[in-house]
Amino acid sequence: MSKENEKLVFEDKIIEAKQLLEKLSNPQITLSDSIEVYKTGIKELEEAQKLLDEAKLIFTTQEKF
Repeated sequence: MSKENEKLVFEDKIIEAKQLLEKLSNPQITLSDSIEVYKTGIKELEEAQKLLDEAKLIFTTQEKF
């Protein structure tokens, strides 16, 4: 995956997490729906964190050379 694609994927994950947070802020959301939204949001954030960790590893490795 190119750096540009990684950036877009990361940004998409963050945008999705923000949208899910907005859904959780809705006072009309049911408990079961909020649990599902929360799980999905955590998954998006974990995937975004993995992308950051991979980028950090690449950056750190390139610095050494």
